[in-house]
Amino acid sequence: MGQTDGSETEGRADRDGASDTEGKQDVPEVPVPADDTPEVLNKALSGLSSRWKNWWVRGILTLAMISFFFFIIYLGPMVLMMIVLCVQIKCFHEIITIGYSVYHSYHLPWFRTLSWYFLLCVNYFFYGETVTDYFFTLVQREEPLRILSKYHRFISFALYLTGFCMFVLSLVKKHYRLQFYMFGWTHVTLLIIVTQSHLIIHNLFEGMIWFIVPISCVICNDIMAYMFGFFFGRTPLIKLSPKKTWEGFIGGFFATILFGILLSYVMAGYRYFVCPVEFNNDSNSFTVYCEPSELFQLQYYVLPSVLQSATGWTTVRLYPFQIHSIALSSFASIMGPFGGFFASGFKRAFKIKDFANTIPGHGGIMDRFDCQYLMATFVNVYIASFIRGPNPSKVIQQLLALRLDQQLHIFNSLKAHLIEKGLLPAVEEAA
Repeated sequence: MGQTDGSETEGRADRDGASDTEGKQDVPEVPVPADDTPEVLNKALSGLSSRWKNWWVRGILTLAMISFFFFIIYLGPMVLMMIVLCVQIKCFHEIITIGYSVYHSYHLPWFRTLSWYFLLCVNYFFYGETVTDYFFTLVQREEPLRILSKYHRFISFALYLTGFCMFVLSLVKKHYRLQFYMFGWTHVTLLIIVTQSHLIIHNLFEGMIWFIVPISCVICNDIMAYMFGFFFGRTPLIKLSPKKTWEGFIGGFFATILFGILLSYVMAGYRYFVCPVEFNNDSNSFTVYCEPSELFQLQYYVLPSVLQSATGWTTVRLYPFQIHSIALSSFASIMGPFGGFFASGFKRAFKIKDFANTIPGHGGIMDRFDCQYLMATFVNVYIASFIRGPNPSKVIQQLLALRLDQQLHIFNSLKAHLIEKGLLPAVEEAA
């Protein structure tokens, strides 16, 4: 009976393509990265305890990253989009590298090539959609671009289908399970990284303020939660991340709310930040000039009676966007950290401290952007739900791309509608 069971088990294992070697490969074995703190900092901080040394290293590198962030904002929206793309590629590389290390997939045929090929396909699809949407007149003006735009989705599907067939052809006996693990790993990574980085770019086109304020709120919350937790932290917040404390979580929340309101007040007064990023056909460049909407015009608000008695003020003068910034700051403070907790759980599952060692004291790029991607999705949904309305310029662009008979039909329909509403006669009388 034992021999029969063993034969059946062996046959089943052979059919499934499983093996003892593959079973061992399921055990995470990720090499621990070496300390890459610059030698200058190591010498300067050699007399400090590890706790304070880490505090200073994180602080100095944080200031450097914030300075770089301000610099790329100064360079304009095109540079910001390129930086988002570079960050996306680096985050993808870090997560895929963990997969390679965990599942020992270096020896699998075509897998490195296929991982990056799928990244290229997904980026081609998303960026093609963006170009068609925001560069409509330029696309219609150039014949090659017009053809690519017309068949963009079919081309994207064909490219993906090619990669899918390549994956099927690369399947190797006794490694089926491992290869499908990595196929799923790649697609989940694409979903988390590429899709949400695409949403970041969409937020940027709505106005740089929708890009800068949410990112800055996440950065502020990260810094202030660390500061409050470092000096006052006593009560653990969550087992997934033992160093996180309730004191840091609550202190970071209130600090981020205040920071978001103040930053929004400063930025809402500049057209460069509040105007949508649009493509100017005359100059063939991006423009950020417009007449600010009511969202970015100061208005008076009556305070609740409780605040009136506490402050002595009956009204306050605010930008409406500052009220929206409270929602953005609250999400960055309450829900944003769950992106970090998710990343902590992921790293614990594979027994690693950081995604990489790109930034001394901070880990990899993904360690710094784990909360940003969740925030980007929220901002995009928030804009679509509460802010964005019909865009007349895009409607006109689409109308001009129609045939003349279609344009005439729409004109007559619109004219009849305006006459029915009583608006067109009023316009004609005024003329």
